[in-house]
Amino acid sequence: MAIKKSELYSSIWRSCDELRGGMDASQYKDYVLALLFVKYVSDKYAGQPYALIKVPAGGGFADMQAAKGKPDIGERMNTIIKTLAKENNLTGIIDTADFDDKSKLGDGSEMQVTLTNLVAIFEDHSLDFSKNRAEGDDLLGDAYEYLMRNFATQSGKSKGQFYTPAEVSRVMAKIIGIEKATSSQQTIYDPTCGSGSLLLKAADEAPVDVTIYGQENDVATRALAKMNMILHDNTTARIERGNTISNPLFREHGQLQTFDFAVANPPFSTKAWSNGIKPEEDEFSRFVDGIPPKKNGDYAFLQHLVRSLKSKGKGAIILPHGVLFRGNAKADTGKFTKKSVSDRLKALDPDNPDDADERALVTHLQRSQDAEADLKKRIKTAQDVLVKTVTEKYPTLTEDEIKGLVVDDKWLAVLATDIQKELDRVSQTLTGRIKQLAERYATPLPQLTKRAQILSEKVDAHLKKMGYDVQ
Repeated sequence: MAIKKSELYSSIWRSCDELRGGMDASQYKDYVLALLFVKYVSDKYAGQPYALIKVPAGGGFADMQAAKGKPDIGERMNTIIKTLAKENNLTGIIDTADFDDKSKLGDGSEMQVTLTNLVAIFEDHSLDFSKNRAEGDDLLGDAYEYLMRNFATQSGKSKGQFYTPAEVSRVMAKIIGIEKATSSQQTIYDPTCGSGSLLLKAADEAPVDVTIYGQENDVATRALAKMNMILHDNTTARIERGNTISNPLFREHGQLQTFDFAVANPPFSTKAWSNGIKPEEDEFSRFVDGIPPKKNGDYAFLQHLVRSLKSKGKGAIILPHGVLFRGNAKADTGKFTKKSVSDRLKALDPDNPDDADERALVTHLQRSQDAEADLKKRIKTAQDVLVKTVTEKYPTLTEDEIKGLVVDDKWLAVLATDIQKELDRVSQTLTGRIKQLAERYATPLPQLTKRAQILSEKVDAHLKKMGYDVQ
């Protein structure tokens, strides 16, 4: 019988109640998820000689039960988790929480009571994982989302990692057509896998056990992903830690490894995306179709995903609207920038009649730029309001609603098209003014002066031949 989510959430809530007061609310997950993992693998694999996860002597939940009420329970729990981690090559992944930290769990009898009560919560018979995993098939993902939703916000912190709701994950799986997978040799990849929920949901839509690959930059979140894979019997999944853009870790013959399927929900609008690389000299040629803006990495993740697909591979990625319409770094070269226009206007003498026409054009150009900047600012404000509204609605969307928006109504495409039309209108007006200015001053002033001098000398020569004294 599947474990009900309500019972899982109830146990998590009671666990967090025990931890209140000694630590920041955002740190509850480190302790609760570690206990949840030990309980799960102990229920599933303890006593099985050929199990995927080995539960060694002194490294299981039964040992935690035996430590209840002991004065050194914190030290014992650390030892139990480290023993389990060492046996399964999970050191640094499941043993990051310190159960003997007096600053967080209290000293002496306070720690003894807190940890004893914590272990007792997971002894509840309703949390028996030996027969089945959690209803809804994402035990750690559900627990993680629940913890972040209820406790990270209490601490005033952003969760920093991205959890993709199950409904969105399944729609993405449908888009890439993974239900047509025919072999376990086929692969699925997530370059920013977070806690692994998107990868797992997409892989679960395949009729065969596809091979899973993921990379995550955050140490703690990568640990969650590794635990999540184990909880879903995907012990062979490769989850690596590192920055996907500056240091992609899945490579073949000096190039990016390619995959049959790929999904991603990268961090939106990353400003420092190019740290550690020179995009124009990228060794994997990911940015040949245009270098993303310096302070916005959305397009970089899209380009990486495309380069990571096989020739007939399919991918889906969640990105903020407008990502395809933003200017790239090279496109800025040679443009009339606000600074260049302002500098030119300052250089023109307002009292010189020869500068009057150019000054009028440059002034008009400056006003057009200001109007465009104001329009972009208003569009940005409207987008921020829209993103806030969508973000609030996002977790409650049903699968049918998502399909309606993405497939039937093509809502995002329509929105992007409307915004782009308005930007094109302003851009065309500005381009016309720039072209007028460029044509008028296509011939440099020194050349014009030289030609005028030559013509003047020719006129003087003709006048002399006619008998006129030219001074």
